[in-house]
Amino acid sequence: MRSRIVMSMLAGLTLLAGVLLGAAPARSADVPAEFGTDWHDPVTAAPPVTAPHTKSCRVTLAETQFRDFTPYKGTYTPPEGCGDRWSKVVLRLDGKVKGRQYDRLGYLHVGGVEILRTSTPEPSPDGIEWSVEKDVTRYSSTFRDPGDVEMLIGNVVDDTYTGVIDVKVTLTFYAGRPATTVPDRVLTLTDTAAGTTLTAPRNSERVVAEVYATGSGGGCEEFWYLAAPDPAPYSCKAAGGPYREVQVKVDGQLAGIAAPFPNVWTGGWSNPFLWYVVPGPRAFDVRPVEYDLTPYAGILDDGRPHRVEVSVVGVPAGQTGWSTPVNVLVWQDAGRAHVTGGLTVHKEGDIRNSSSYTPGSEHRVDTDAGHRLTVAGYVDTSHGRVTTTVSRTLANTSAHRWTEGETTDGLDATWTDDESVTTDGRGPARTTRTHRTYTMNGTTAIGADDRLRTVLTLGDRAAVAETRGGRRTAWSRLDDTYTGDATYTLDVPRDQRHAVGTTSERYRLHGSGGCHDRSLTTVQGVLTEDDSRC
Repeated sequence: MRSRIVMSMLAGLTLLAGVLLGAAPARSADVPAEFGTDWHDPVTAAPPVTAPHTKSCRVTLAETQFRDFTPYKGTYTPPEGCGDRWSKVVLRLDGKVKGRQYDRLGYLHVGGVEILRTSTPEPSPDGIEWSVEKDVTRYSSTFRDPGDVEMLIGNVVDDTYTGVIDVKVTLTFYAGRPATTVPDRVLTLTDTAAGTTLTAPRNSERVVAEVYATGSGGGCEEFWYLAAPDPAPYSCKAAGGPYREVQVKVDGQLAGIAAPFPNVWTGGWSNPFLWYVVPGPRAFDVRPVEYDLTPYAGILDDGRPHRVEVSVVGVPAGQTGWSTPVNVLVWQDAGRAHVTGGLTVHKEGDIRNSSSYTPGSEHRVDTDAGHRLTVAGYVDTSHGRVTTTVSRTLANTSAHRWTEGETTDGLDATWTDDESVTTDGRGPARTTRTHRTYTMNGTTAIGADDRLRTVLTLGDRAAVAETRGGRRTAWSRLDDTYTGDATYTLDVPRDQRHAVGTTSERYRLHGSGGCHDRSLTTVQGVLTEDDSRC
């Protein structure tokens, strides 16, 4: 999807995010023959964040416009009248933009903690509005104290790209106790001459790192899943091919591995008409990769700074394009000032990475890669010894096909990330198993008449099962599937593109916590279906 195609690519670029729906679906008679100068506001099929029926208080974090790469800076003050413990905290971003603009990537920090990473929709000439909601209850400890606010959606506004991005971000606090135990502290890493370090409370008994890992910026790492090894004649190269893995190390030792989510922003795959109404999964609420570092809690509890570093395997040396901000969530032992412990198991497999090129009239790169890691450790707490074992297995297979000049470019790829976390202490052992699957299957092709067509399916799936003493106590299954087919004419003014496109999303979430099943369909930017089955 590079060379000629990349020149037309609108680059720039839940916890579940819900983008609010503005109108009822249209009748087929109301669908135009092609895209016009306006279309339906962005919408996703993901469930909205549920609100408790308790007293609430609202605080505005930011209300600003983004025209360049100058961050918005403000201050946060905790709410009054809702106490300092909340059953839920909900972030809401309301945005609007009109004219012409690329998709843009943004972040929001409170007290140095990243609470939102987002991207923006591309506007219509007449203008669009969108909203994103996110459950941010896990950051409650950060919200109890005043702090600095920093937000940036890097943007360029000139005679060509006229879209000024207007945003307002609020936090709504609901009084009461949260449904699950929230972290006692949310920490960030400190930059030192020796690298990034973490100094944890000496009574930490559970430690989870979250990394907002995104390949972005318009270069090859924005489309890392297409990278080809030498000697393949492809415009994005990486010696090991497209395999990427986000790693966390503690004091130089590998402590966590994860597959990055293959984010597609709203100008991706050379075709903005795929995303004008329905964005790709996670595009507006970029979910962090999580690592359970509890096996290292005994080591981190010595009161000293420890090196905690994040890297992305497979990125060519000297090449930029990845952002990996880190938050560290800590649960403390209220009954003990100092918790001791140690690491007992560290089993790391070799990275398996075969990425082979086959020449021909249709060039091919076939990739088969993966990695395994198991770590275990214990902490001696006020309620006894607790042992935590974390095992993670990653796998990636892909088939990349393209023709000379990359006028046809296709990918069929699957990533799996299987994780098992077992906690054994007082009472029966508790195990959470998570099987994540991400899929991408699509082709972009340019015809003899300069008509570019993209056909694409994206999948975000996860199955989670919790057991205690071998008996299942909770479960859930997520299947978020996006499909799109859009065509337009290249290298002509906007009003001569004669663009057409059909997109759809079905978001299904079933489990012991309930059911959500919603389907959306759009044609030429008009919402034609909005169907809920639960």
